Amino acid sequence: MSAFVSPATAIAVEYPLESRTWQWKKHQICYTVQGEGQPIVLIHGFGASIGHWRKNIAPLAAAGYQVYAVDLLGFGASDKPVLDYSLDLWLEQLTAFWQDHIQQPTVWVGNSIGALLALMVLAQKPEMAIAGVLLNAAGGLNHRPEEMPFPLNFIMGSFTRLVASPLVGPVLFNQVRRKSRIRQTLYQVYGDRQAVTDELVEMLYQPSCHPNAAQVFASILTAPAGSPPQILLDQVQQPLLVLWGEKDPWTPISASGLYQDRAKSDAQSAFYPLPGAGHCPHDEQPETVNQYILQWLA
Repeated sequence: MSAFVSPATAIAVEYPLESRTWQWKKHQICYTVQGEGQPIVLIHGFGASIGHWRKNIAPLAAAGYQVYAVDLLGFGASDKPVLDYSLDLWLEQLTAFWQDHIQQPTVWVGNSIGALLALMVLAQKPEMAIAGVLLNAAGGLNHRPEEMPFPLNFIMGSFTRLVASPLVGPVLFNQVRRKSRIRQTLYQVYGDRQAVTDELVEMLYQPSCHPNAAQVFASILTAPAGSPPQILLDQVQQPLLVLWGEKDPWTPISASGLYQDRAKSDAQSAFYPLPGAGHCPHDEQPETVNQYILQWLA
C-alpha cells in the first residue's frame, strides 16, 4: 500500500492517502477508505483520481463517516486496459465495489463526470443510495455536438476525430499531457490559482505515463455522452445536495437550472453557488465544501 503520488517524484505530499487494491474483472482497482459510520463514496472527475479528494476524506471521516474514494477504471492508479469506455462501464464498476465493500445505503458524492455517475447511481441503483452530493455536475461524458453552436460543434468534432486517429492521436495526447499544459488547463478551470500546486499537477500527470494512456484517452473522448441529466434527475427520489463553483467555464453555473429547480420543489434537496470557485470546488474551497456536506447530512 502506498500514497497516491509515486514515490519517485520529488513533490511533497501534504495530504497522504493509504491506497488499497481491489480486483474487478481481472483488473486492479485502486481505492482508499478512512473512518467508521455511515458510508460515503467519492467519485472523481475526468483525468483525476482518489487524490483529488485528499482535502475532503479525513475531515468527513473525522465527523463520523466511513469515507471511500475509488479510481475509476482507466484513471489514477487503477488499471488502464484498452477497451470501450462508457458511463455504464463505470456504473458497473461502482455497483460491484458497493456489493463487495459496503452493502448498505450510501451517500454518493461526485465532481464533474463523477457527479453524473453519482446521479446515475441514485436514479438507476436506488437500493445503493441514501443521498447524493453533486459538485459542478457534467452534462455528459462528452459534449453532445447537437447542443453546441457552430463553429464550436465543428471544432469539437474535428478534435475528437484527431484524438481517435492511430497516427495523430498519440502525438496530440503527448501535447495535452505535458505538465505545462496540465497547469495551464488547471489555471483555466480553477477559480483560485493558488490551489494549482505542483502536487496537483504531478497527480494528474503520473497516470498519463502509462503505455495505454493515449488509447484510454481516445476511447473516453469518443464514448457516448450518456443519459441526459434531466432524465436521470426525474428518476431520483433521494435527497440531493448540489454545490456549484460560479467561475467554472466547463460546466458553467448557467447550466445548473434543472438542479436549482429541484432544490426549489423538493424540501430535502438544496443548491448552493460557491463564489470564487471553479470546476473543482472540493479542491479549491475544501473547508467550505466539507462544511456544506456535513451540515446538510446532519
